[in-house]
Amino acid sequence: MITTRKAMRLNPQIIEKGGKKEFVVLPYEEYLAIEELMEDYMDLIDLREAKAEGQGQPSVSLDEVIKELKKG
Repeated sequence: MITTRKAMRLNPQIIEKGGKKEFVVLPYEEYLAIEELMEDYMDLIDLREAKAEGQGQPSVSLDEVIKELKKG
């Protein structure tokens, strides 16, 4: 799925402990958006690793795969 990239605006609440910034609280919807972005990023890393591992390996065209699947 191709989507238009939008800027994400975060509305964090920073909680201090002993005068130092210690925790951040986000609205739940923002947390979900960040979680989805992280999952997409990890998928991209996995894809790049798999692609790098497959370099130099023999490949099969999509037409050949379809032909083999129709045989079986």
